[in-house]
Amino acid sequence: QVQLVESGGGLVQAGASLRLSCAVSSGTFSRRVMGWFRQAPGKERELVATITWGGGFTDYGDSVKGRFTISRDNTKNAVYLQMNSLKSEDTAVYYCAARSTIFSVGSSRERDYGYWGQGTQVTVSS
Repeated sequence: QVQLVESGGGLVQAGASLRLSCAVSSGTFSRRVMGWFRQAPGKERELVATITWGGGFTDYGDSVKGRFTISRDNTKNAVYLQMNSLKSEDTAVYYCAARSTIFSVGSSRERDYGYWGQGTQVTVSS
């Protein structure tokens, strides 16, 4: 079983930075692609960023490219999302997710992620 717990959300002003963390309870963490997704009120959940199990390849949603950075520490079973230059449109609940199968390639498709955290709220005031 894979359990994920996000932390680090909060209320910030536009232009500020936040770092989200996701602690993963699983012996297979280092073999799983990880992702961050977000869902704003009234909108569908969307990809923010993904990172391969070895950390060698990352991918980002178009709206966050150049501002957000995903990283992972396989020694700590943790994945992070550094968010810089935050905008009001970044306001959403942010979810950490683990890909269902181990040793898989990176994916931007929500349906490929079978394990999800409870989410952490990020609110950016303008």
